[in-house]
Amino acid sequence: MSGRVPIESQRVDAPLTSSATFLVLSVTDAPDAVKTVRSTLADIDGLAKNVAIRDLGASFACTVGIGSDVWDKVTGLPKPSELHPFPVVKGAKHTAVSTPGDLLFHIRSERRDLNFEFEKQLLDLLGDSVKVVDETVGFRYFDVRDLLGFVDGTANPVGPAVPASILVAEEDAAAVGGSYIVIQKYVHDMKGWKTLKAEQQEAIIGRTKLDNVELDDAPAGHQASHKTLNTIEDENGVEHDILRDNMPFGSPGSGQFGTYFIGYSRRLWVIEKMLQRMYIGEPAGMHDRILDYSTPLTGTTFFAPAASILAGLDLD
Repeated sequence: MSGRVPIESQRVDAPLTSSATFLVLSVTDAPDAVKTVRSTLADIDGLAKNVAIRDLGASFACTVGIGSDVWDKVTGLPKPSELHPFPVVKGAKHTAVSTPGDLLFHIRSERRDLNFEFEKQLLDLLGDSVKVVDETVGFRYFDVRDLLGFVDGTANPVGPAVPASILVAEEDAAAVGGSYIVIQKYVHDMKGWKTLKAEQQEAIIGRTKLDNVELDDAPAGHQASHKTLNTIEDENGVEHDILRDNMPFGSPGSGQFGTYFIGYSRRLWVIEKMLQRMYIGEPAGMHDRILDYSTPLTGTTFFAPAASILAGLDLD
């Protein structure tokens, strides 16, 4: 990645930025809707370059995700082995809802106007072939904190661990170079959260609030923190990471304060296991206490194919 050229299309490891737009669309039944979607996705790299070249220092990037329900007709390719609709996760107290969405555009840069311009041009091209399901504009909050006041994203992989954690490899030949994406739009009960002492908040999160120091895990069988419940190991004790690019969103005037969760992973089961542990609990019945103050409004799964796959969609 060079400052002389735009960021490549579908770079799921593009830098964290100060602004992002999360655009979820459904494909309509309009005549030639699928054809229009295919041609637009095939030229997404050109559209991104058209916007990114205006300020190369703004780190503009766009990642496209395609949902399970439209994968076959939009791509005509074998479906990634783990791709399926977001499953409802129902715990004793809280539920992770499943909501519609055929296409995801994760648009981000250091400039809100670049994101705006790209989205405008994108929707002009797509026309009546799509319908907007959800549009959320996120922003960086101080030193990458969420609106609950804690640093967000500390557990992200770094260095060589990034592609190893987020890009599908030889285990699924048809999906090599792509990444699973899970999104959830959470709104926070700030009034309730503020009634807690800092020490109580820290116990829920698993880190200190001021300096982001990781706290020790609770003993087995006791209430686990958000940090602990989101630490995933396989049957061999190997820990698996995901890449989070979460963003705060909201409007003080309308009383809305939220976090847009977006997780990229080489293995979809890793994120789904996180959700099971959060909502059902580990052990069962001890759900993630952050859910007592954070309610999901959406839940959708996508797959971001390699750039070469998108570029080939308009060949037939």
